[in-house]
Amino acid sequence: MLAEAADSRLLVVDCQQRLAPHVADGDAVVAQCVNLIGAARVLGVPVMVSEHYPEGIGHTVPALRSLVTEAEVVRKDHFSCVAEPGVRERLLESTRRTLVVAGMEAHVCVMQTALEANAAGLRVLLVVDASGSRRASDRDTALARMARAGVELVSREMIIFEWARRGATDTFRELHQRFLR
Repeated sequence: MLAEAADSRLLVVDCQQRLAPHVADGDAVVAQCVNLIGAARVLGVPVMVSEHYPEGIGHTVPALRSLVTEAEVVRKDHFSCVAEPGVRERLLESTRRTLVVAGMEAHVCVMQTALEANAAGLRVLLVVDASGSRRASDRDTALARMARAGVELVSREMIIFEWARRGATDTFRELHQRFLR
């Protein structure tokens, strides 16, 4: 089943200032998240960005923080966004039932969020090229575990093309020019 923009939400997990420099290919992960947020904006897909214990790990990296409003940023102390009171309700009470997830670290906060959202009945799509960990082995192990649990593994391009649905439109031309190069 393809992802529908009208049924999707984007959750970018914990791409934070003191963590991102230590994530393998962290700059590429952030760049992919920037593209996802941009495409979500063009297509009307709601965005949420989480910050885990920002007093210790810092706030969202500036490249992402500049793209979201204060209301779209949620603070959490639990590793899983779904376990965090207030955030859980925002995620589960929406009529949009597809949660597209990306961020850091794939084997901790991203994985725990994806597994719990999946268990709570959401369709979860994990954007592989927009998710990272400090060690590649941790990321790879998390991807395998999530896939076994029913989380769908996708790429940034897959999601944007699925959300766009058609190529011969001004909207797709904008997406292609800005986020698919």
